[in-house]
Amino acid sequence: MEDQRKHQIHTTPSDDGGWDIQEGGKKLSHHRTKEQAEKAGKREAIKARTELKIHNRDGKISDSISYGNDPYPPKG
Repeated sequence: MEDQRKHQIHTTPSDDGGWDIQEGGKKLSHHRTKEQAEKAGKREAIKARTELKIHNRDGKISDSISYGNDPYPPKG
């Protein structure tokens, strides 16, 4: 079965101020606040059935949320 998962979706701080949504290094959208970017990133990740990686201002990942096709689902 072919892996249908696309690149992960990332919310990243923009060099121009605000926040960007990126997939595979390509900017999908720009948002004024991190909260707006997280909401848009969640919609994109759900649509792509992939992970959302939320970055801090320093670029480090602060949170990672899976929206399907997780290759390592939690056991339980």
